[in-house]
Amino acid sequence: MMAFSLSSTCTIASMKKKPSLHIIKCESSQEESPRKSKLAIGSPIIMIEAPKMIKTAASVPCLRVNSGLVKAGDVGRIVSRKPMDVWAIRLSIGTYLIDAKYFKPLDLDQ
Repeated sequence: MMAFSLSSTCTIASMKKKPSLHIIKCESSQEESPRKSKLAIGSPIIMIEAPKMIKTAASVPCLRVNSGLVKAGDVGRIVSRKPMDVWAIRLSIGTYLIDAKYFKPLDLDQ
């Protein structure tokens, strides 16, 4: 009887990864900060630009092209805040979800 012997030598080079550290710092500009602090539920707002698309704030929202329903200069009140700087705004024609870049707080002292 013959016995077979198998042997092998295997060398695996181990590569150590250098730990990576990512630091992300988010800052807001000074001019934007006071504007955001004035926005609260019940605050009056004025539209500064008409959005191209508008979405109703109903339980089943409807997205449609703004065919002159919401115009610059329209005045409304904030009903609630939604994610991603979107606000539910009560206008004379209904309640719509509108991004904050389209309106600003209305100063009633003037």
